[in-house]
Amino acid sequence: MQSVQSIDRAFAILEELAADPAGISELSRRLDLPTSTVARLLATLEGVGAVDRLENGSGYRIGSSLVTMASSVDTSQSLLAVAQGAMEDLVEMVAEAAGLSIPVGYDVRYIGQMDCANSVQVRDWTGVSLPMHLVPSGMVILAQWPVAAIDRYLDRKLDRYTTKSVTSPTTIRTRLAEIREKGVFWMEGEFSEDVRSVASPIFDSTGTVVGALHIHGPSYRFPQPTLQNIVTERVRLTASKISADLGYEA
Repeated sequence: MQSVQSIDRAFAILEELAADPAGISELSRRLDLPTSTVARLLATLEGVGAVDRLENGSGYRIGSSLVTMASSVDTSQSLLAVAQGAMEDLVEMVAEAAGLSIPVGYDVRYIGQMDCANSVQVRDWTGVSLPMHLVPSGMVILAQWPVAAIDRYLDRKLDRYTTKSVTSPTTIRTRLAEIREKGVFWMEGEFSEDVRSVASPIFDSTGTVVGALHIHGPSYRFPQPTLQNIVTERVRLTASKISADLGYEA
């Protein structure tokens, strides 16, 4: 079967960048391709999120969109298996439902939930995908993306689900900076009225964000004011434990 030369070359570039980030000249040397060809292909790959520029501007690396697409293939089941024990402990301690989610493109997809014993519970969101900026699980994942990838996410018309939904890029950037500092984030009523939730990111052995852990409940009872700091720290610590079980070393 005859191959398409530009696709072959694009995959060759991706393979090189997966092994080691590099600039145009270095890739041209490694692949024995003209610098103009490499520059053109990189521009196309960057445009679709398959590669990202390094923050110091010295070259390129595999893009966040490509990473999230690859991680969605088999991450969900392995992540659920690793996280189950920690989630059980968290639900028992907090007495609200806990869930896991993974990034899929510009959405966050809920892959599993562990319910609490409370007779009044928030619905099970397993299988649902939501825009990242509308839920804390999505926000804590988005906060770990490179600046260029965040810029692309925010340079679009952002969905609004409720009157509380935040769609201002400036406000979202401020929130992302807060998440990077604290490692956890609370939201209320931005994707579903009268629901409050908190999330923290999960990382794999390579330091890539592969998902998020969250606890959510009806806003009239969750969390009790005197317990909010405790819940916040417990979610952060549980997410850190799951990350460590995946091989992540902070």
